[in-house]
Amino acid sequence: MTAHSEQSAPPSPGDYKSDYRPVWCPGCGHYSVLSSVTKALAELAPKREDVAVISGIGCSSRIPAYTSVYGFHSIHGRSLPVATGLKVARPDLMVIVCGGDGDGYSIGGNHFIHACRRNVDLTYVVMDNQVYGMTKGQASPTTPADWKKSKLTPHGTGVSPFHPLAVALAAGANFIARCYAGDPNGTARVITEAVRHPGFSMVQVLSQCVTYQPGQKEWKTTVRKSDLTATSSVAEAAKWMMTDDGLSTGVLYIGNRPVYRPALQESATIDDIETSFAV
Repeated sequence: MTAHSEQSAPPSPGDYKSDYRPVWCPGCGHYSVLSSVTKALAELAPKREDVAVISGIGCSSRIPAYTSVYGFHSIHGRSLPVATGLKVARPDLMVIVCGGDGDGYSIGGNHFIHACRRNVDLTYVVMDNQVYGMTKGQASPTTPADWKKSKLTPHGTGVSPFHPLAVALAAGANFIARCYAGDPNGTARVITEAVRHPGFSMVQVLSQCVTYQPGQKEWKTTVRKSDLTATSSVAEAAKWMMTDDGLSTGVLYIGNRPVYRPALQESATIDDIETSFAV
């Protein structure tokens, strides 16, 4: 594979894909999300060495292996702390975080809130299929309360699902959007816009898991474009989010909070670090 830095022609999405073949289930929406991420990178056209894709654990978190940029497959729920540290230390890098609803809203829920609050210049792409797919279909934070397909919750969870966009808005995310994996070109355009917008950008992608949530096949006909034009009003966005049924897509909120960029001083050289690890 030829690096973009070595090319004269504009990059293509394929330039940002690795040689590893995805192992997701047939019909999984994550295939389309991967395509959207690489299409967005082709549009943004960074050098591959200037991009890092960070993930946690889960089906969605396999994405770094399927891209040809730098990547880090961190531990469960910890993708945002890793990405935050990287971006603060290397503000010159484009940092994209990819994960799922279980990884991001349950195990990593506290990190999600504070990443929104800090407003470091990151783009967080959450592939939301309302289930833990990698571990065979347990309820996740966004699973409907009456979903009875899991052996662990045969009578449903009995609790209201987590509302990620409303939480992101309340916590201070600077860009909030919802997309659908069945619209890969539209999702790519939103991810591109999210990366270009300064600050913490939250992109929820409805990415169907037809293996454990077969009812999500209906998203093909029930997901539609939002009637809300992207707003900079927290009150307007909050009112819309709390009355929407979760199936409307589009860029919903664009804020203008200052980006958190702490001034750092180098405390050690590369030689110092290498020496500290010597055995």
